[in-house]
Amino acid sequence: MAVGRAVLGYVEARDHRVMRRVNRWRAPRWFRWLMLAASRLGDGWLWAALGVGLLAYGGPARFEAVGSAGLSACAGILLFCAVKNICHRKRPCDLAPHCWVTLRPPDEFSFPSGHTITAFAIAFSVGFFYPEMFAPLLLAAITIAVSRVVLGMHFVSDVLIGAAIGTGLACVSYHLIR
Repeated sequence: MAVGRAVLGYVEARDHRVMRRVNRWRAPRWFRWLMLAASRLGDGWLWAALGVGLLAYGGPARFEAVGSAGLSACAGILLFCAVKNICHRKRPCDLAPHCWVTLRPPDEFSFPSGHTITAFAIAFSVGFFYPEMFAPLLLAAITIAVSRVVLGMHFVSDVLIGAAIGTGLACVSYHLIR
């Protein structure tokens, strides 16, 4: 147990150090807009548009791809809601002021990042069926994850664990659907 606490303390100290640096960084205007747009697209707009596009033009694998993405995303949502209510980790924006962000988080707790879980779950699920789409989807997922840290909504460990969970859920859903 002492080792676990030591590891968590180490991770938390690093998370807080990055948070303080990010909160003081006056990012260029174009980067601010990119991060705000990425975070808003991660609210579900991008994934809904992707699902509609795949159902309309996705070819023979469209139903499997959308089913796999939907399954992994829904499992991710249920999982992150449960874990957030167990962990009760405060968000960076609740611990220290940010120099330029005024967004309010969608819920009270930080760990894990639901935006990141969903982004990686869908990117990998769809990427398994459409390898030619994997690189842009992964770039979108990474950009959404980075935006959550830059905007003060999550710590780095929140998005790293979220990416791992989303990727794992995508692998499981792909094998269940395929």
